[in-house]
Amino acid sequence: MSDHEHGSMDITGHERDFAGFVKFTAWVCAVIIFALIFLAVFNS
Repeated sequence: MSDHEHGSMDITGHERDFAGFVKFTAWVCAVIIFALIFLAVFNS
């Protein structure tokens, strides 16, 4: 069994995916807030 060194794993793919997830979540929140404001303004 090989020894594992803490912090030696390549996580560039994980970091890229997480950054995409955060960006997607921010866009979804912005769309939801816009929809709520639109509904409030036009009394839907």
